[in-house]
Amino acid sequence: MAITIKDVARLANVAPSTVSRVIANSPRISEKTKEKVREAMEELGYHPNFIARSLASQSTQAIGLVMPSSTDKVFQNPFFPTVLRGISEGANEKQYALHMTTGKTEDEIFDGVVQMVQGGRVDGVVLLYSKVEDKVLTYLQKREFPFVVIGKPFKHVEEITHVDNDNFRATKEVTEYLINLGHEAIAFIGGDLNLVVTVERLLGYEKALRDFNLPLKQEYIIHEEFLREGGQGAVKELLSLEQPPTALVVADDLMALGVLNTLDEMGVSVPDDISIVSFNNVMLSEMSRPPLTSVDIGIFDLGFEAAKSLIQKVENPKEPVKRIIIQHQLIKRLSCEVPCQNKNY
Repeated sequence: MAITIKDVARLANVAPSTVSRVIANSPRISEKTKEKVREAMEELGYHPNFIARSLASQSTQAIGLVMPSSTDKVFQNPFFPTVLRGISEGANEKQYALHMTTGKTEDEIFDGVVQMVQGGRVDGVVLLYSKVEDKVLTYLQKREFPFVVIGKPFKHVEEITHVDNDNFRATKEVTEYLINLGHEAIAFIGGDLNLVVTVERLLGYEKALRDFNLPLKQEYIIHEEFLREGGQGAVKELLSLEQPPTALVVADDLMALGVLNTLDEMGVSVPDDISIVSFNNVMLSEMSRPPLTSVDIGIFDLGFEAAKSLIQKVENPKEPVKRIIIQHQLIKRLSCEVPCQNKNY
């Protein structure tokens, strides 16, 4: 015989309505009562029927996740498993499930979002990126559907709840770090310029050079995908220049790994011949040879706060718009040092 709410209520010596409120994690129920009811549920092996609850409350208890590109590319980058772990933990606290887009192209991803929203499959959406032009975001705004962005929205910043780092400031700081080591020829390897994070980091790099009256050379700025292959192609191009850089600001650790691999193949020593600063501080940066100096952007916290903010919007449509900034920290390792003045590539 199936265990029911009434069985749990009887064992916990509370009303069935109290058990329902505990399952919904109602703030009206004391922690002591919640603990007692949860112990009774565990003892009886009772599991809430979330499908029935969803039909009754017209809530799916699910969050939609929208990726910036196809999953086969996305999951090559350690950023995404980490941010998803943060989202999952934030969702799990409120017993929300996750529903992910799986399209291979922008049109397929957009169609997947439309199906999630119009099919009533999710209560809200997290965009795991911010683009300069994005029809998914425009669609969600027009439908007034709850969503949160991980990253800084390109437009309507004051109208959109988002969780981000101060990418402009972080990149300005790491460029200044290289300048203070004595580097003047500093290149920037960034991602797709349609991604706002790339734009913000590029602007921070440029501002640091201007503040120190250093020349801004367009040939020192290269944009590739946030993949290892992107870093490989970029560094080959930079080192083929008549005056190659002595230091690199790389916008992503996975790209930086590609840079390190290529430099090793070319017989270029890091940091003796060239210094590198990267972003994300994932496990790759610590395990690389040499270990990468990298900016820790709190990836897990980005995901956790995004899920938490979205659920607040879902459960309270009057929840005010928020801008949550996750602090960054430069983790200094062994990929940077004072420049060698005589280089032969």
